[in-house]
Amino acid sequence: MALLETDKIAMRFGGLVAVSNFTLALEDKEIVGLIGPNGAGKTTIFNMITGVYTPSEGQILFCNVDITNKKPDYITKLGIARTFQNIRLFSSMSVFENILVAKHTRLHASPLSAVLNLPKYSSEMKKYKAECLELLEAVGLSDLTYEKATALPYGKQRRLEIARALATNPKLLLLDEPAAGMNPNEAHDLMNFIRQVRDNFNVTILLIEHHMKVVMGICEHIVVVDHGVTIARGTPAEIQTDKRVIEAYLGVDAHA
Repeated sequence: MALLETDKIAMRFGGLVAVSNFTLALEDKEIVGLIGPNGAGKTTIFNMITGVYTPSEGQILFCNVDITNKKPDYITKLGIARTFQNIRLFSSMSVFENILVAKHTRLHASPLSAVLNLPKYSSEMKKYKAECLELLEAVGLSDLTYEKATALPYGKQRRLEIARALATNPKLLLLDEPAAGMNPNEAHDLMNFIRQVRDNFNVTILLIEHHMKVVMGICEHIVVVDHGVTIARGTPAEIQTDKRVIEAYLGVDAHA
């Protein structure tokens, strides 16, 4: 049984077809790349998987649960977390606070318990604070625990955003262009970090990325979309020589 299955999902905005007949099966602990030219529908696919959009057609199963029409908070609690193309850290919060806020998705104490600081809430928060410190140690940010999040170098801000997603205890992690804006050294560090995240946190990773060195360097399988349609899928070696992929990216006839 696949961890995530999308069965012929489609997304239409009025007369515009953003994604058509998209099918994907992700296995446990895979790293899979979702690539394609700008406007190909990649982020729309992420938005359907995470409940931001409800597919116009098709079905999405996660851990054999139908999440096609579920809300983002339900999907997060079920075990899917994501990052965004543009970093969305809480700018007024510290590194630690950015991680801790993600733990609220796992709170069992009632809002009233939180307001009154009752024992159940206090006990849960003590546990989650300890887990946050352990997580910061695991991702190499413990020396920056109480720094303002937006004061971090760009590469570490990306790492913090991924760590915040991990704080929700996901089984599936969706990364939307994690290498965007990075220099070669930062991109190399990111590749190692993503592998460590998969291995140390036992998560499956689906990533959108335009940085081909990152995609080819860490992905075991790649799916290519163009104008909302899947045009290729395979190993990095297969994708690199696929004529349809070359045409989509270069805009020329691959036979030329």
